[in-house]
Amino acid sequence: MSPSSETLSILYQDENIIAINKPTGLLVHRSPIDRHETRFAIQLLRDQIGQYVYPAHRLDKPTSGVLLFALNSDIASQLAQAFQAHKVEKSYLAVLRGYCPDAGHIDHPLTEEPDKRIARSKPAAPQDATTNFRRLATYELDAHIETSPQSRYSLVLAQPMTGRRHQLRRHFKHISHPIIGDAKHGRGRHNRYFADQLACPRLLLHALQMRFIHPLSKQEIRLQAPLDQHFTELIKRFSWEDSFTNEWQVEKVTKL
Repeated sequence: MSPSSETLSILYQDENIIAINKPTGLLVHRSPIDRHETRFAIQLLRDQIGQYVYPAHRLDKPTSGVLLFALNSDIASQLAQAFQAHKVEKSYLAVLRGYCPDAGHIDHPLTEEPDKRIARSKPAAPQDATTNFRRLATYELDAHIETSPQSRYSLVLAQPMTGRRHQLRRHFKHISHPIIGDAKHGRGRHNRYFADQLACPRLLLHALQMRFIHPLSKQEIRLQAPLDQHFTELIKRFSWEDSFTNEWQVEKVTKL
């Protein structure tokens, strides 16, 4: 057990894989983008369970939810292949600005977001990127944040069919319904209102569920990560409890 007082919430563990509920604000591993950071999921989990772990995928620093690791290099390779072959189903919960469509399929290629500190000989070519989503609920807030005296929001369940960097954040910006709390792709006035007036100072994007076939047992593994306090209280404030607990449990967000 780690001497650190911080303990990560373990959602699933066997001899070959382990999954945690990553809190918002925690990097998966060291990054040149956040050189000042000293907390990393890979190190905290390694110290907590007393063995090395291999991240099977990534989650952005501000995104919370299911994060999967392998406990040996062979399983790490098999999980990586499953992700690359799109055999892992991931479902995210997000709060968007505005009333988005009831359901949709976003097919919008994305280029790699450039790191200004790394010189490139030529721009990267756009990569295919697709996302399916379903609107679960809406809420109209009596707050004059932009031009209207009211502000509208949507609770959505989203399933990225590809795994591009910041895909959901960039895709929802593309359809003019950015995710609340997104400092780079969102709307600053709404982000500040949620942080200051609604006590919700985070990106409202949560990796809610993951489903995949276990590399060895060949059984389906279904992982679900509870929401943190900030996200939970917002769900209650907007009276979205029924939509969240019932409507999101769909087998798959179908493509339109």
